[in-house]
Amino acid sequence: MKGKVLIIFSALTLVSCRVNQKSQNDLNYMQNIEQTAVENSLKNSKSTIQSGDQLVILITAKDMDVVKPFNQNYSSSEIVQTNATAGGNMPNQGAANVSGPTYIVDSEGNIDFPTLGVISTKGKTLVELKDELREKIQKFVINPTINVRLANFKITVLGEVNRQGDYTISNGQGTILNALGMAGDLTMYGKREDVLVIRTENGFVSHGKVNLMDAGLINSPYYHLKQGDAIIVSANNTKDIQAKQNPNTGLYLTAASIAITAAAVIVSLIRK
Repeated sequence: MKGKVLIIFSALTLVSCRVNQKSQNDLNYMQNIEQTAVENSLKNSKSTIQSGDQLVILITAKDMDVVKPFNQNYSSSEIVQTNATAGGNMPNQGAANVSGPTYIVDSEGNIDFPTLGVISTKGKTLVELKDELREKIQKFVINPTINVRLANFKITVLGEVNRQGDYTISNGQGTILNALGMAGDLTMYGKREDVLVIRTENGFVSHGKVNLMDAGLINSPYYHLKQGDAIIVSANNTKDIQAKQNPNTGLYLTAASIAITAAAVIVSLIRK
């Protein structure tokens, strides 16, 4: 009897070691980073301005009176508040102030800019819009400084993460790793090799999946986030099994373990 108990204990120990080893490997991100070439990451990072975007555009110069006509009755007391963490979850951390006149991109992709009139943002990045404004304003102002920022770059993170919610990225640039970091990382039950990203761009909805354990995700079109992206982390098999288990399973296993130990002690005493 004692021999059988030792055999069972040894088998459980080996299984436990294997499970722990497997779990450790499953939790490591970008395991093959040294063998991965960063090929298309920069190509995929281009994010264009979308309808409904809230653009903060401030024109400055040595003589601020000269650029007043381009700042639509703006005063320095006007501040747009953005939050770089979860919307409403942790409002006092990561907050960033974006100051300047605010323009909402209409359904046609246009903004009505003072003095210059209607300007199309369709298909343009923030940098391209900035360059265009500089070129137009230089006709009236010497060496103007153009600041263009996106104040409502929001993404959503759902599923097996520590802090689900809506997040605002103040500088309008971010990666899926940035988003998961703001969400407090995946829980131990998150499926790291199968993270879903849903994207709405120019009225079209697309989706793709990324494997966080494969460094090749750097070259995925879903590595660099775009306005309105939703990241969904599904549960792994461990979570599914636990959800289907009897809530008293742990108690039963504990009781069985105590019974086996007690039997082994009794047998040992009898043999003595």
